[in-house]
Amino acid sequence: MRSLRARQFAAIALAVIASVVVTLVVAALLVRRSAEDDALKSLSQQADLIAEQQRSGRPANQPLSSLGVFFETQQERLTIVSLPQAAFLIPGAAPALRAGRPAQGKVEVGDQTYLYAARPVERRAVVLLRSARLASADRHPFTLAFVIAGLAGAGLAAITAFFLAGTVTRAIRRVANASLRLAEGERPGPLPVEGSTEVAALASAFNQMAEELDRAKDAERAFLLSVSHELKTPLAVIRGHGEALLEEVIDPHTVGHVIVQEEKRLERLVRDLLDLAGLNQRAFTVRQEAVDLAELAEEAARRHQAEARRVGVALVRQVTSAAPALGDPDRVLQVLSNLIENALRSTPAGGTVTVSAEPGVLTLADTGPGLAAEDLPHAFERFFLYSRYAQNRAVGTGLGLAIVKELTEAMHGSVTVQSQPGRGATFVVELPLPARGAEP
Repeated sequence: MRSLRARQFAAIALAVIASVVVTLVVAALLVRRSAEDDALKSLSQQADLIAEQQRSGRPANQPLSSLGVFFETQQERLTIVSLPQAAFLIPGAAPALRAGRPAQGKVEVGDQTYLYAARPVERRAVVLLRSARLASADRHPFTLAFVIAGLAGAGLAAITAFFLAGTVTRAIRRVANASLRLAEGERPGPLPVEGSTEVAALASAFNQMAEELDRAKDAERAFLLSVSHELKTPLAVIRGHGEALLEEVIDPHTVGHVIVQEEKRLERLVRDLLDLAGLNQRAFTVRQEAVDLAELAEEAARRHQAEARRVGVALVRQVTSAAPALGDPDRVLQVLSNLIENALRSTPAGGTVTVSAEPGVLTLADTGPGLAAEDLPHAFERFFLYSRYAQNRAVGTGLGLAIVKELTEAMHGSVTVQSQPGRGATFVVELPLPARGAEP
């Protein structure tokens, strides 16, 4: 019996059988006692009537003046005897009869058991005996009725137990099947939360687990997409500076510096991927330290000058003094690189992209086609702008601005966009200001 349903059915059936047996035994004892009490009560009433007739001197069916057997049938015996004879015949009644009190109970006469009722009348005693078999026969119909009712109840309980066990195991089997489908990579729909408290809690726990797994998979997939997108940026910078070096339009020392910096950025992205492979994270890690946004703006603009010349767009820096903030310098460069790449891609040749910095604020403005007012609330959603403008303008993968928002918020900052169609777009990144004395 390995199945839960069979075990449940067996357990419930055993409990029902035990309950029915106990109920029948108790009922039989109660019926037996009730039948004996009724028989004794009936005998007592008859004995009272005969004794009253004897005292009043009125004859009954036959004279009662002599001692000895007066009336006897197969089941009952009426005897009028002296008190000593009555005491000998019914020893248990002797004290009550001598005291002039009535007595009744059970007595063994020969090999038979009788119920008796004895009443003292002067120096004699009226003794009425009835076979105990008669009382037993009186309770047989009740006992049989109890047995039939018990069997019917046990059968009904067995049927109920069968269906109840099926209800419980059906819910568990549903969870097991859904778990197997989940393990195979499918997405089973939410299980119905119904049934007993425990079964409903099991279904609810499975639904919650499935939702958590879905969220974890989505976060992991989104992170992989983000890292893959970010890998393209340093590779594009390295390629651009390599081409500029081949064309001998840039200083080799500058190219070497940029390549080293981009290699560090690639190394960090690869480390993020390794952490993800080890299930250590599903989001970018950031440090929080004092940085100079002016220096980072200069560095980001310098890295993308080659690409800006290639597409014919002026990349302008507006930095007048130090701009302290709190953030991760590598991640701030990622944010600026994504914004600059996005601006260079969307700005037509002859246009301008301007990067400016002030304490706690980075601003990037372009003279591109801009965004419609209804698109602004969704500008930082993954793939939104790609699906919106891929048919009529140059766009990236649809992840760049989403990564900007994710990284900025990870550094406890915020990013917003202002734009009008045909008048370009302005992105504003705000980061926390450092405490006094913590400026880089």
